[in-house]
Amino acid sequence: MDNKPYILVVEDDKIIRRFITTSLSAQNYKYIETDKGNEAVALSMSNNPDLIILDLGLPDIDGIEVISRIREWSKVPIIIVSARENERQKVEALDRGADDYLTKPFGIGELLARIRVSLRHSGMNSVQGKKMKEFRVKDLYIDFEKRKVVAAGKNIHLTPTEFKIMELLCRYSGKVLTHNFIINEIWGSVLGSETQSLRVFMANLRRKLEKDPIRPEYIYTEVGVGYRLVEQ
Repeated sequence: MDNKPYILVVEDDKIIRRFITTSLSAQNYKYIETDKGNEAVALSMSNNPDLIILDLGLPDIDGIEVISRIREWSKVPIIIVSARENERQKVEALDRGADDYLTKPFGIGELLARIRVSLRHSGMNSVQGKKMKEFRVKDLYIDFEKRKVVAAGKNIHLTPTEFKIMELLCRYSGKVLTHNFIINEIWGSVLGSETQSLRVFMANLRRKLEKDPIRPEYIYTEVGVGYRLVEQ
């Protein structure tokens, strides 16, 4: 059985699309390509790809609309590759259901790394209801059943809310989580004073877990968008 990942590439720039597909082929990924948003939706339904690479600036419909239409029925990982640098547009794409966002120009090494992360986590939705037992990366270890946190060999005390945030970050390690997504998961709302509360909690987590909070090894800030925990 051929288990090679199958990727849908949606990009209207022929040079960039060829650059991406050539790189995918070199990594033994199978792919199908299109330069139209409507066709991308149809192809995603008929071909059931393992991952979608999507440009936002398409000639027929906007990439944001493509995300919304696909998310009506599919949880396939979607990585945005776009020249749009506006923070509001990045947040909108992620809030609509994109899993990651790369701004053009980008290095193929980074794109391939993001693809590997998304593919590793693509089966997560089927087991999302199950709690993680443990998480380990570098000098950080978390035992969720015992609620034990160890960083650089030291036991770290986290408040209940801090622990809930860490559990969420660990569950989606390697992925960018928007402010709204975290707030909704932790506090059950998307607006209000929780935005400032989230910043305070993230600062406290960095102070407790990072050797140097100014140069974090674990929790990264995606400016204007949200946070990302280094992948396991």
